[in-house]
Amino acid sequence: MILSIDTTSEFGSIALTEHGRLIEEVLLHSPEGFGHILFPSLEKLLERHSVTVNQMDCFAAASGPGSFTGVRIGLAAVKGLAEAAGRGVVAVSNLRALASFGKAPLRATVLDARRGEVYGAVYSDALDRVAGEVVMKFPAWLETLPSSAFEFVSTDFSPFRSFVDPSIPVIKAPRALAAAIGSIAWKEYEAGLARDPAAIDANYIRRSDAELKAPTP
Repeated sequence: MILSIDTTSEFGSIALTEHGRLIEEVLLHSPEGFGHILFPSLEKLLERHSVTVNQMDCFAAASGPGSFTGVRIGLAAVKGLAEAAGRGVVAVSNLRALASFGKAPLRATVLDARRGEVYGAVYSDALDRVAGEVVMKFPAWLETLPSSAFEFVSTDFSPFRSFVDPSIPVIKAPRALAAAIGSIAWKEYEAGLARDPAAIDANYIRRSDAELKAPTP
């Protein structure tokens, strides 16, 4: 059984899965952040299914990209829970989770990164990364994609539709990604790839404003 969390955007989610099958997923919408609602929501989810944190085999979280604060909140939560329960953690890229909703052999997953940029990557139907995760202008990223036999997967592709050949399929993924994260995490757990909570890192892709403004040594 895996408890998974995604707090990387204002539309977060939590999910409980067992052997990769969904028990329940809850969409959390909190433009002000998740610090005040995450743990009460997790507690209610576990209570509804009469399970406890100590009964989890593993914990999973979206590692990013997304809101810097949101990524940190989700990862800190699963790290704390996993340490308390003596369990491992699987961190899953949001872009990889998006790819799980695709149908084509190649899936170009894309998220709005703001500032006129996108987070993008290409995954196979086995959810293996084919092209690295990047942050860049959409038209520039588009030029790096395969010429054919792929589809786009996004929670909201409308800002990019005008740049794309209408013949290229677009899959609309749900805003709630926690169940997909839990399903991917189960396979990683089964393969022995769950990690010590202290070893889990965020997948920001983009540097923070503080890093960008820091003087060069």
